Amino acid sequence: MTQIDQIYSGVAMVVFNQKGEVLLQKRADIAKWGLLSGHVEPGETVENAAIREVREEVALTVKVKKLIGVYSDPNFQLFHYPTGKCVHFITNCFLMEITGGSLLNNSNESLALKFFNPEHLPENLLKMGPLWLHDALSGQDQAFIR
Repeated sequence: MTQIDQIYSGVAMVVFNQKGEVLLQKRADIAKWGLLSGHVEPGETVENAAIREVREEVALTVKVKKLIGVYSDPNFQLFHYPTGKCVHFITNCFLMEITGGSLLNNSNESLALKFFNPEHLPENLLKMGPLWLHDALSGQDQAFIR
């Protein structure tokens, strides 16, 4: 098994535009596409972390529509940073609704931002993204625990 250096509480956000396209960011640290995501800061709720991360990274104002799921399986939730550090994320994934703002690459964490048709996603996706997106599109009311 891979040596895990830390365990973090994380959030992931599925954001659709009015055309039903999903927002992805191309991460600067590994040059792969993924859903918006981030860490929960000390003293912060997961809901507030999700709203903050979207605002900080892409300058959109959002609200949480629903919890898609809680993800902890190390087969999908390990992230290997370029420094060699391996982090196991326990991630709360939310479906978000855009309530304001204009899409803007507001962070040095992103090389690019783009809305994609969920049927035509880029090849170089982070491994956890397809599962989160699949669950978001499932239409299931109850949150997934994976």
